[in-house]
Amino acid sequence: MPNRPMTNPGLSARLLSALSARLCRTPALLALAGLLQTLLVSQAVAHGVAEGDANYLESVTGLQFIPYLYLGAKHMVTGYDHLLFLAGVIFFLYRLKDVALYVSLFALGHSLTLLLGVLGGIRVNPYAVDAVIGLSVVYKAFENVGGFRLLGFSLDTRWAVFLFGLVHGFGLSTKLQDLTLSQEGLVPNIIGFNIGVELGQLAIVAVGLPLLWLLARLVTASRYRRWVMPAASVGLAILGILWLVERVAEVDLLGGF
Repeated sequence: MPNRPMTNPGLSARLLSALSARLCRTPALLALAGLLQTLLVSQAVAHGVAEGDANYLESVTGLQFIPYLYLGAKHMVTGYDHLLFLAGVIFFLYRLKDVALYVSLFALGHSLTLLLGVLGGIRVNPYAVDAVIGLSVVYKAFENVGGFRLLGFSLDTRWAVFLFGLVHGFGLSTKLQDLTLSQEGLVPNIIGFNIGVELGQLAIVAVGLPLLWLLARLVTASRYRRWVMPAASVGLAILGILWLVERVAEVDLLGGF
């Protein structure tokens, strides 16, 4: 049987409205939460995944926990949008407990909306989601270089990372909603996919974080803060802006990046 999830944009919008009222402490975060709510108004179809993976997912039935787990990890490791935002999150963190906190908040956010989107039938506009994902990269780069402080804004970056995690989760769910997935074994399969995403994220952090720390030691901490971090943030911002323009104007600026 084809997978035809029920949609309830009114309920999901009310849930996000309640969440924003409780969690957001600044006007900037309230605006971000409002942006999340606007993603729920469209019933457009999602973008596809790699053709071979899509064909496989649509052909299998029953419990396929391990294949879904593998594809979840593959999606995260090859998902440049998620990688860029995650790089921006951990790039300026020095303490392992801070890395664990922010990565966990991001993981919690995208896990919730991935599961709610696919299993709960909440559909969002995939083009708007992709645009906001690009915006999330720009936000993190701007925040990393102290841009909001210069403008006089005070942001709780923990909630910002969590809320953008919700958007990234919808980015994941739209990829699966465009496919006709078997209802048999769907719940454990999607849970497996989500676990794979988290394992992929952990693998990225496990490899990337030591490399960043090694780079800081090689160039000295002062040069790392003065030159490497701003240069990396500018690069992240440029990629995020190009990604955002691509999704809003529907033009190809990054060659399928």
